[in-house]
Amino acid sequence: MISDTRLDHVAVAVERHADAWPRYAGDLGGRWLSGGLSLGFAPAQLEYAGGRKIEILRPHRVADNDFLRRFLDRNGPGPHHLTFKVGDIEEALAEASLAGYAPLHVDLTDPIWQEAFLHPRDAPGVLVQLAQSEGHWRTPPPDDIPAPRTSNPAALVHVAHAVASLDEGLRLFSALLGGREERNGKADHHRWVDLVWPEAGRVRLVAPSSEGSPLWSWLGARAGRILHLGFSCDDPGGVSGARQRGSAWSVAPEDNLGTALVLVPTGSDAFDHGPLP
Repeated sequence: MISDTRLDHVAVAVERHADAWPRYAGDLGGRWLSGGLSLGFAPAQLEYAGGRKIEILRPHRVADNDFLRRFLDRNGPGPHHLTFKVGDIEEALAEASLAGYAPLHVDLTDPIWQEAFLHPRDAPGVLVQLAQSEGHWRTPPPDDIPAPRTSNPAALVHVAHAVASLDEGLRLFSALLGGREERNGKADHHRWVDLVWPEAGRVRLVAPSSEGSPLWSWLGARAGRILHLGFSCDDPGGVSGARQRGSAWSVAPEDNLGTALVLVPTGSDAFDHGPLP
C-alpha cells in the first residue's frame, strides 16, 4: 500500500473552459482556485464545500502534445482522470510496481510537481495520476467565469466509478491507494463500496451483481468507467437539466458535457443507501 495518499481531484475534459463554467461554477457554485497553460492542455481548478476539487481540462498547444486532443476526438468531452497526491512519489512508484501495475509517463524532474500515471487498462478503466507536489497553486480568475448561482457551493460527495470486477476495483483503490472502506451494500443488481481518504475524498465503486444487468451492459467490454459525480447542494431541482428520480435528481451526460451528475439536497442521507440514478 502507498502511504500518505489522498484523493485530490477528478478531472473532466472539455473543448472550451467557457462550456463548463455555467454548470461547475454557476449551478454548483465552484470557487475558482487556479488555472494555467501547459503543453497539450490548459487546466482550471474549482473548489467545492469541504475542499473537494474538480479540474477542467481543455486542449492547448496540441502540436506539442496531443494526448487531450486524441482523448476528445475518441471519446468526446467527459471524465478524464483521478489524481491522488502522495507523500513520496518514489515510494508510490515502487509500491505500484510491486502490486503489478506499470507506471507510465514518470516525470520526476520538477521538485515542485512530480507525477506518474496508471493506464486505464490496469487501473481499471480510469486513468490515475499519482503526484507529489509542494505548496498550493493559486491564480487570478478569468474574466468570463460567472458568479455562483447559489450562496453556498455544492459538496462533491463522491466520484462513482463502475467496475466489472469489484475485486479489481478494491485491489487498486483500497489495497494500493489506501482507501478505507466506509460502507457497502447491494441495490438493484448492483454491489457498491464507499472508500474514503483523508480530507473526505471518496470513491464509490459500483459493480454489477450479474451479467446482463443494465450496468453490465453499460460497461460493455470495459473494465470500468466513471459512472457519475455525486453532489449535495441547496437546490438540486434548480440545476439546469436536472430531473428528479425518487430522492435524487440526475443530469444526463449528454446534458453535461459527457459527465453524469447525481444531486441530492444538502443534509440528505440519500447517498448512504447505495447507488442512485
